[in-house]
Amino acid sequence: MTAVAEANEPGGDATARSARPRHLIVTVYGLYARSGDGWLSVAALIRLLAELGVDEPAVRSAISRLKRRGILEARRQDGSAGYQLSAQAQAILREGDARIFRRRRAALADGWLLAVFSVPEAERHRRHVLRSELTRLGFGMVAPGVWIVPAHPDDTTAETLRRVGLDAYADLFHAEHLAFGDPADKVRRWWDLDELERRYEAFIQVHRPTLLRWENGPSADRQAFADYVRAVTDWRQLPYLDPGLPAELLPANWIGIRAAEEFFALRSMLEEPARAYVARVMG
Repeated sequence: MTAVAEANEPGGDATARSARPRHLIVTVYGLYARSGDGWLSVAALIRLLAELGVDEPAVRSAISRLKRRGILEARRQDGSAGYQLSAQAQAILREGDARIFRRRRAALADGWLLAVFSVPEAERHRRHVLRSELTRLGFGMVAPGVWIVPAHPDDTTAETLRRVGLDAYADLFHAEHLAFGDPADKVRRWWDLDELERRYEAFIQVHRPTLLRWENGPSADRQAFADYVRAVTDWRQLPYLDPGLPAELLPANWIGIRAAEEFFALRSMLEEPARAYVARVMG
């Protein structure tokens, strides 16, 4: 799995203050490098990551790992050493945007997206990769070869499977639940809502103090940058674990809805001052 995919991968209990440097670097590139040509100088990265408590040796080590994984490519620009996003990384980040910054949850009326696949035994390694990709995209498993996810209008499953060369093994269908059993009970079997609740609670515990601090008054742009990158780095794991399940099928007062409200409130306050700070550093 690529480093960008790993950065979005559900796994670990990373909070922003303990996020790995390479995850923070991917967030910085995803937020601030794609509006241009995907390039950032090493000097700018070191200065930006210092605001996140990451020292220069750790930045350089993380950059080297991302380069080895094909996420970053070295390039000099105007005499300065730096790195740009690879084409593959650009594609993964575009797919991630549709999920990470999606505010709308699915509704029952949207129906479901089914992925039905069959992989020959001689290629069983591809079966593992396919299951991993579907898990990363938020699918729940109905049966070994039948996986399900809410049918969002901006779903990127087809593009993702095509990009990783797995489209020949799967068919995608739009479906609705017609009969037999309570869909809310089935959702609990297909997704681990207890684990989701724990992760949302951890996100709120880490980032609510930041939200309250900014609600009580603005701070410096550099602080906005640090707070925003930490929040996005933590948040981007969660929409892959929770694929926007319909509220009607979730427990009452579902904590994921509250966590989303707090993340997007932070985004509305921090996005512009953070971008202004990065523009000054890069300028």
